[in-house]
Amino acid sequence: MNTEILERIGFDRRFADEASMYPAFYAGRVVSQSKDLYRVTTEEGDLTAEISGKFRFEVRTPSDYPAVGDFVLLDRNEDSSGNAIIHRMLTRKSVFIRRAAGTSHEEQVVAANIDTVFICMSLNNDYNLRRVERYLGVAWASGATPVVVLTKADLCGDVAERLAELHSAAPGVDVLVTSSLTEDGYASVLEYLSAGRTIAFIGSSGVGKSTLINRLIGRDALETRGLRNDDKGRHTTTKRELIVLPEGGIVIDTPGMREMGLEGADLARTFVDIDELAARCRFRDCTHANEPHCAVQRAIRDGLLSEERLAGYLKLKKEARYEGLNSRQIETEKLSVMFAEIGGIKNARKFAKEKNRTKHGYC
Repeated sequence: MNTEILERIGFDRRFADEASMYPAFYAGRVVSQSKDLYRVTTEEGDLTAEISGKFRFEVRTPSDYPAVGDFVLLDRNEDSSGNAIIHRMLTRKSVFIRRAAGTSHEEQVVAANIDTVFICMSLNNDYNLRRVERYLGVAWASGATPVVVLTKADLCGDVAERLAELHSAAPGVDVLVTSSLTEDGYASVLEYLSAGRTIAFIGSSGVGKSTLINRLIGRDALETRGLRNDDKGRHTTTKRELIVLPEGGIVIDTPGMREMGLEGADLARTFVDIDELAARCRFRDCTHANEPHCAVQRAIRDGLLSEERLAGYLKLKKEARYEGLNSRQIETEKLSVMFAEIGGIKNARKFAKEKNRTKHGYC
């Protein structure tokens, strides 16, 4: 099998070894999707494909379907005599899943088999540290490495201050600054691009993702629009698409996303600074509110941690606890937290019944 073309788009030894277990099929990578049809790149070029009936029957959740970035096994590698048939999907090394906020359980694979997630945010009113923390939680859970990319630096009067805030909100994460006004405004991004490596761009609509990708491609391949007057983004990218860059590397543009659910988010890596402080608290179940000898509150008093970051951490942690629960389950969970000191909701109910019996003179 000549895999030179596939290797350029991320088909490494890991995927090759798994594909070799199915010699009757041909490997390819999904570059775009339109309803039930997929555009797949193989060693012989691009073709249109659809999943087999058996594949569809075995699907249990939306994330089980192939998505942009997935490597799949097909019955052919050339575009003739109808659509190719996808029989298997190779095991993902990473997957970025967007889950709808709330209790709908809806999930959408944003991109698969990505090496780096570029979290894009413009340096104007779109700038929001708490949103970055939310994105980081989901990005770390994907298995890829997150990088924060600040766009439209020319619109910011104090980039240094913003950088200091970002380094505090995203410990251990690289932060890049870009601008569309100079030829070298995207030079820092190029260091992350190389043949076979895949980068996914996420962020709100209008923050400059498409502009950045156009610069990397070297032409205006993607439509670009700015922010509206209310600073909310206009949706330009309506579907995910894998693009191979001339100088090597692969990028995946995604529709703008301001909000996403937190089910499965990795908050431990997002808030590693708070977790390290919490390990020094006197009580293992410290809520970092009014307990004595709380290392987190001490860090706030000493100016080592902001109250806003702790509030963001507690908010996301609470949201993640309730993510995916229905209204009755959420209410039960809230009561369990409220009555944790007396052994949980069951003991609380028992205590209330006994108190009621005593009040009315029962024995």
